[in-house]
Amino acid sequence: MREHNVIYPAEILLPEAKTDMEKWAVVACDQFTSQPEYWQETERLVGDAPSTLRMILPEAYLEAPGVAEKTRRIHDVMQQYRSQLLLRKINGFVYIERDTGRPEKRAGLAAAIDLEDYSFEKGAKPLIRPSENTVVERIPPRLAVRKGGCLEAPHIMMLLDDASCSVIEPLAGYKNDMELLYDTPLMQGGGSIRGWAVTEKALVEKLQAALRELCSQEAFDRRYPAAAGQPPIALAVGDGNHSLATAKAYWEEIKKELPQEQRETHPARYCLVEIVNIHSPAIEVEPIHRVLFGAQLEETLAAAKQFFAENGCGMDAGEGHRFVFCADEDESVLTVNAAKWPIATGTIEAFLTHYLAGHPDVRVDYIHGEDTVRRMAAKGAVGVVLPEIEKGDLFKGVVLGGVLPKKTFSMGHAEEKRYYMECRAITL
Repeated sequence: MREHNVIYPAEILLPEAKTDMEKWAVVACDQFTSQPEYWQETERLVGDAPSTLRMILPEAYLEAPGVAEKTRRIHDVMQQYRSQLLLRKINGFVYIERDTGRPEKRAGLAAAIDLEDYSFEKGAKPLIRPSENTVVERIPPRLAVRKGGCLEAPHIMMLLDDASCSVIEPLAGYKNDMELLYDTPLMQGGGSIRGWAVTEKALVEKLQAALRELCSQEAFDRRYPAAAGQPPIALAVGDGNHSLATAKAYWEEIKKELPQEQRETHPARYCLVEIVNIHSPAIEVEPIHRVLFGAQLEETLAAAKQFFAENGCGMDAGEGHRFVFCADEDESVLTVNAAKWPIATGTIEAFLTHYLAGHPDVRVDYIHGEDTVRRMAAKGAVGVVLPEIEKGDLFKGVVLGGVLPKKTFSMGHAEEKRYYMECRAITL
């Protein structure tokens, strides 16, 4: 019986050394979904060069004609790249440093996770968990790409709750001893990225041990005393929630046909991801605010107070979930005490779900940036400004609430999302 780790070394594939890596790496397919011009410019920049662009279906084109034919071409390209281009093989992890223009570089680790440790089923408490509700209707187009493909090139980013920076950050001290795999700018405002091979056995085992310790029952109980004794969590999805769910759906589909011994080692059982520490100063987590169109400030505020009172909450100044309701030049602060929802987003979403059900003429939008909310509120809407997010609250919300409420947080701008770089075979 193998030791139960959270992460596993993988045979990671990279294109041959002469490849133009700036053209090879493109941003995650679920970005710029309403801006097809971004993807048109990416096509122009890539030209005829080898690129992960040929291995993905940007979501901007999901409603366009010819999706089935595009998917077939993706599968053909994967076969070609696997046999002729992806000639560099690393058996281990990749330590990554991403420069997005912020003062600190974002450290990450490309590693394989076991899909048996992950579930998006409601109420499940696996070692690896989604951070938001999984919309199963969004899986099929992704599943069509994965089912016929022989490779994965991940854009999934997983989060660690590692306030002491004990897992990924120490790798910076080993860079001089590791092979530099790539060092390249990223197109279209993505900054730059470098990656080093983590293949030395002792270092691989040290990483696995550090992560096992971080998600031990004892460490879990210390971090989340309100959930002491519950199954521990190791990783939560930061970006790519539905891509990971797709990998899980594919594995569950094919494993039914496999003999038991093949289920243990089949490559589709695993998924390549990048792991980052939510406590990294390079990761900026911002709340997503709400704007109500067709609402009036006094009536909305009164309805909120009534709803929270009926749900046993206090509304005194002091500790609690603090919201600013604003419209035109008026604003009111509402602090909800003893809320039964673990984080502020859950508290306001509970109210809005109730309120919107009784006000069909009111529409809600989800807005980044307090200044933008206030500008919209000055034009006849009601803005609801949420409090700043404590990074630890993200995991607290997943642990205590199951998943985070929709539109809880934003983790960087679109250009800061993961660019496809490393590949891994998912077929024998």
